Amino acid sequence: MHRYRFILTRPLQFLPVILGVSIITFVLVRLIPGDPARVLLGTKVTPEAIANIRAQFGLDQPIWQQYFYFVKNLLQGEMGRSITFRIDVLQLISTRIEPTLALVFSSVLLSVLIAVPLAAVAARNEGHAVDHAVRIISTFGIGFPSFWLALMLILLFSVSIPLLPVSGYGNTLSEKLVHLVLPSLTIALSLSTVLMRSLRAAMIDWLTSDVATAARARGMPEGIVFWRHVVPNAVVPTINLLAVNIGWLIGGTVVVESVFALPGMGQLLVRAIFSRDYMVVQGVAMVFACATVFVNFLADIATVAADPRVKL
Repeated sequence: MHRYRFILTRPLQFLPVILGVSIITFVLVRLIPGDPARVLLGTKVTPEAIANIRAQFGLDQPIWQQYFYFVKNLLQGEMGRSITFRIDVLQLISTRIEPTLALVFSSVLLSVLIAVPLAAVAARNEGHAVDHAVRIISTFGIGFPSFWLALMLILLFSVSIPLLPVSGYGNTLSEKLVHLVLPSLTIALSLSTVLMRSLRAAMIDWLTSDVATAARARGMPEGIVFWRHVVPNAVVPTINLLAVNIGWLIGGTVVVESVFALPGMGQLLVRAIFSRDYMVVQGVAMVFACATVFVNFLADIATVAADPRVKL
């Protein structure tokens, strides 16, 4: 169990990261041109009304004092009050977190289901036509922007072949799953190409390793050697790669949710930026940062569990 001691100390190492993210987010949000009070009230408004809104949300205080209250609220489990929606930011985020979590989970699952079989086929047929085809697909997949890929999928599966909905999230479980197909596929096609290249390279290395050679010498069939010894060892370095890309994926949902009008945190963040809703932008950014840190923490645990030689 000594290999898991880092679980006790790692959260303390994350505190400076969270603090740094809070400072950067707080400062950058306030560098956005425009006054939240004027955006909320419109152009035809009196200076008294603007001053009243600014005082109500603490925007008339010095920036250091605003940050102090922001951190104080975070330590108390609060994120302030939305200027636009006029409700608690944490309550607002809680209503938008389900679509984003569902999108991230389904995208990762679909990415793994695509990447593992293709990487296995390519590794076992190194240098052959199928291997070259997988490498070409992965190379092109990395270069496709998410918004372009989303539009192409919409044109194919919603316009040319009207099978799937273009936007929204639905109400029942079946409707939600159907609405998640295109957004999840958009992300999975990009993410799976990265995982595919990493897995293929690792599998090829382990196919010629001493472990695989010894297994073959004991008379094990090639299929058992591959799935029992090659794949489990090849997956270890890909776990951390997946964790890093999940961090990118959490932030990347902003684009995909906007294209498909998915009512998640990404779409909420875009709307908050345009309306200069400082509290919501800060709250969503902090949730994204904490989620990214937590995913990397889980990846470290999974890496240690998968390979006893790894010590963190």
